Parts: sequence; structure tokens; C-alpha cells
Amino acid sequence: MNIIRRPRRNRQSAVIRDMVQETRLSVTDFIFPVFIMEGQNIRSEVSSMPGIYRYSLDLLLHEIQECVDLGVKTFDLFPNISEAKKDKYATESYNPDGLYMQAIRAIKDRFPEVMIMTDVAMDPYSSDGHDGIVENGRILNDPTLDVLGKMALAQAQAGANIVGPSDMMDGRVGYLRQMLDEGGFHDVAIMSYAAKYASAFYGPFRDALDSAPKFGDKKTYQMNPANSREALIEAQLDYEEGADFLMVKPALAYLDIIKLLDDNFHLPIAAYNVSGEYAMIKAAAQNGWLDGERAMMESLMAIKRAGANVILTYFAKEAARLLTS
Repeated sequence: MNIIRRPRRNRQSAVIRDMVQETRLSVTDFIFPVFIMEGQNIRSEVSSMPGIYRYSLDLLLHEIQECVDLGVKTFDLFPNISEAKKDKYATESYNPDGLYMQAIRAIKDRFPEVMIMTDVAMDPYSSDGHDGIVENGRILNDPTLDVLGKMALAQAQAGANIVGPSDMMDGRVGYLRQMLDEGGFHDVAIMSYAAKYASAFYGPFRDALDSAPKFGDKKTYQMNPANSREALIEAQLDYEEGADFLMVKPALAYLDIIKLLDDNFHLPIAAYNVSGEYAMIKAAAQNGWLDGERAMMESLMAIKRAGANVILTYFAKEAARLLTS
């Protein structure tokens, strides 16, 4: 048999396979989401996310040091706020003396070289558990922008490098850009959650923050998982309004959306490898159903291969250990 083209020739040894590898993961691709909580000397594991913890600020600084030593230098902060501090208008979200702003300042003081990304959404601070102001069971878009603007401005003042509007309100990227620029924060970037889907994969995250909606769901503002062209509409609006990054969330069930945005926009594309995606691999590995490390690295590689320049992932620290060993 005369077979002229034999692709297996380029797979015959590890050296050749490495030479022709098309996609490469790097520690610098990762943003590590971290959970902060009030108190001291607290390291509380999220039951549905094995290996992921809520940290009081003192221990969070130790965790960040470990990550920096592994080459992970960008962190996305999420606060676990007590119910007593939540209200209808999420006023704690822009309290300059609150837990969140204290954390930003402390991290930047201790690690001035790291990049801090923040979450801009009402749900961790809202007594309703929604990303916007609620009136008569409806989520109000335009009044919510005022709260988001105050939040982003307070975060920038505390030292945030990137703000991440995860709320999916219409017009929020343009409003935040205006607020930041008017406040003199021209260098603070916006990583827009451009295509954020109403997904079942967020469950463990809501456990971590105790931020589940008190009623209903988020389908009037997060996207329908059945839609892809709609992602182009959302991304185009955020691009025109001044976003510096476009994010797809979740990642693994939306690799086609990552590619769609990468093919159509000349901005860095981010993907959020969310809590449920993390939990599935961890649970299967704990049960001996698959090789957890291989599944982790294969999943991250798939996200990168689809077109993500930046990956927000709870695997960041674990993957960094493998990549740097």
C-alpha cells in the first residue's frame, strides 16, 4: 500500500509532538477567582468546590503569595457578605471602608505588581440576590447603572486595575467607561461579561457567596443558552461602548461562542471556566471516574484552542503547579 500522507509521522515521539503542537497553555493566561470573607484566620472550604476556599483577608494575602510564587499574578475578587449588610440597593458595594475595598487596598499594598480584577454586580450585596434593583418582581435596568457606576468608581479608587461588569444590564459598559473617565481613571480597563448565559453551571459559586436569587431566575438579563448570534449583538455593543476585553461565560459548554467572538473582534477574548465546570471534574476525579489532572489540562487547553486569550479558572493555581514543575 502506497500511503503518501501519514499524519502519524508527526506523532511518533514526544519531541516531535511538542514541536508541532498548535496550542500552548501558559500560567500568564490565567486569572484566579478568589473568595473573601469577614473575620480573621478563616479558611473555609466551599463544600461544592473541593480545594477552593473563602479566605479572611489575613489568610488571603498568604494565598496570593503562593500564587505569585507560581506565576499567577491576576486575581478576580468576590466577596461573601453577611446578610445584615445586604439591602435593596446594594449600598455596601461602594462602601470605601467595607470588606471589598479593604481587600483591594491590602493586596495592592502588599503586591503592587499583581493585577486586581473586580466584580461589578449587585447580587453579592443585594437582599434580593439579583444583579439589579428589583421593583414589583422586575429587574430595573437604568436605575441599576447608577449603583454599578458607584461600585466601579469605588473599586478604582481602592486600586483595581480591571473592572468586570457581570450584571448583563444594557448600556453598562458605556456608563462605567464614562464614570471611570470622569473620575480620572482612564487606565482602569473593563473586562465585559459580553456573553453571559443563564446557565446551570453557576450553582457552586452561589453557594460560595450565599448569593442565589431570593425569587425567580436571571433569564430576563442573562442570555438564552440556545442563542449564538445574540452573542455577536452583545459583544458589538460592548465593543462600541469601550470594553477592553470581551468575556464568554461559562466556557466549556460555549466553546463555539468563544470562537465566534475571537473570529469577529480584534480584542482579547476571555472565558470564565465556571464553578460548576470545576466541580464536575473534581467530583468525577474523587470518585475515580477520570484522571483529574489530565481532564483539567485538557479542558483548559480546549478553552485556549477555541480562541480565549485569558482564562478565568479555579484551576489556575493547580494548573500553574503542573506548568511550572
